[in-house]
Amino acid sequence: MQNKKAHDLAEGHGNVKDLIEFFDADKAVKHIKEIYNKNVTLIRETFLNIAKTKQMPQKLPNLSKATYPYLGVKVPLKNLNIDHRVAFGAVLEAGTYGTTLTRPDLFDAYYSKQIDLLIHHHKIPVVVGKSDWPIPLPFVDEWDSETFQSEKVWQSPIEFALPNLSMVDDSIVNGTYKVKKGQPLPLALFTAERVDFSINRLHHYCGTSTEHFQHFILLTNYQRYVDEFLQYAHEALKESADYYELIEPGDIVTPNPRLKHANPEGRREAIHQPQMPAYHLKRKDNLGITFINIGVGPTNAKTITDHLAVLRPHCWLMLGHCAGLRRSQRLGDYVLAHAYVREDHVLNDDLPSWVPVPPIAEIQTALEKAVANVTGSLGLNLKDRMRTGTVVSTDNRNWELRSQEMMERFRQSRAIALDMESATIAANGFRMRIPYGTLLCVSDKPIHGELKFRGMAHSFYKKSVSQHLRIGIETIRILQEELHLGDVAIHSRKLRTFDEPPFR
Repeated sequence: MQNKKAHDLAEGHGNVKDLIEFFDADKAVKHIKEIYNKNVTLIRETFLNIAKTKQMPQKLPNLSKATYPYLGVKVPLKNLNIDHRVAFGAVLEAGTYGTTLTRPDLFDAYYSKQIDLLIHHHKIPVVVGKSDWPIPLPFVDEWDSETFQSEKVWQSPIEFALPNLSMVDDSIVNGTYKVKKGQPLPLALFTAERVDFSINRLHHYCGTSTEHFQHFILLTNYQRYVDEFLQYAHEALKESADYYELIEPGDIVTPNPRLKHANPEGRREAIHQPQMPAYHLKRKDNLGITFINIGVGPTNAKTITDHLAVLRPHCWLMLGHCAGLRRSQRLGDYVLAHAYVREDHVLNDDLPSWVPVPPIAEIQTALEKAVANVTGSLGLNLKDRMRTGTVVSTDNRNWELRSQEMMERFRQSRAIALDMESATIAANGFRMRIPYGTLLCVSDKPIHGELKFRGMAHSFYKKSVSQHLRIGIETIRILQEELHLGDVAIHSRKLRTFDEPPFR
């Protein structure tokens, strides 16, 4: 750390206070934790005291000072050091950059890595201090509506901050953010309150605490895949030490019997099934698998990926069923999407439909290799089993009743399959800079007279689901190995724009 005048450090960083310079990423993160923990403790203890005594304290605490930590960096032209091979961890234009941060208990490794990249690439320090953005009470602890109703927060002379949605949006990731005079350029894609908003929602939709989410995410639209994943997860815990526990909705814990565990008997907690249940096969380095049944339709697909994105996972993959559009396709054939027709409409306000959603080469290669490894098919035999092409995603569950109207678009786009989620997941991956991929399995061919009737569907599911899931898990294994070469092995430059915030 170096001592400088406060006004010199704060210049360009907006209304921040108590900035300290750091040339060491771990020390910077430690100070971020100190600021965050001190401020959330003040908010929590004040709230719990009022809830317990139902009285206002004689001395009112100043909660306006309980703000999010701030991280900033100032890169002069001489330290720009542009490296065209770098996808993240460096700024592309000289200037002052900054962001608010939250939950260092969840993001400490991520923060440390991104800060370390900035310091070493540009040979300059970062600054850590206190922002002017108050931490909302619900993002510290959810209040008990029985003892302290939310309306009393508004009536309290103590000014508890509440979520301010007028200040929380996706303008940075959407590329529409406008820097105000005297404010820094964005250092990260999401502000602290935007991250807290999504962390809150993930627990609501998925039924598990955010600390359990892993960096590789599999998404599906059928419960049968969940059953198969749970079977695989329990076998993996018994047969190897790669994963140390499985978490199910309600934070139900199944520990690995081979490993020492804080709770060797596991834990069971009753819970109503959430809208999009999540299951986490965990590794100590968080490079395990999070598996989510998102249900059917593009709305759920957008909702869950909007929130997963703040966790900065290494990728998300869609494993689901689709309608085959080619007569030559057979039930059980695989479709590796390399382009999408977006008729889901749910992202049009955030990512216009004219924006192309390119395939991510690193993910496509891993998916194709996984299909070959699991099926044993190579060369022409692999092409006989899997087709690469365009997938149409629609928001009409009964699209079959309009299939004749859609034929022209099928022909023009050279589409080979149709579903309701894949284009949304890929498009939101592109928007959020999360590597994405889609591998679908043909379950029916409506425009060729092969409909999904009950007997046919049961026979198909019994044969296809297990192999399809194993391909998804094998893909993640391949990507986990590639990650040892560094994050850049997966996180493609094609997901980044020309004036990108430096944080991955």
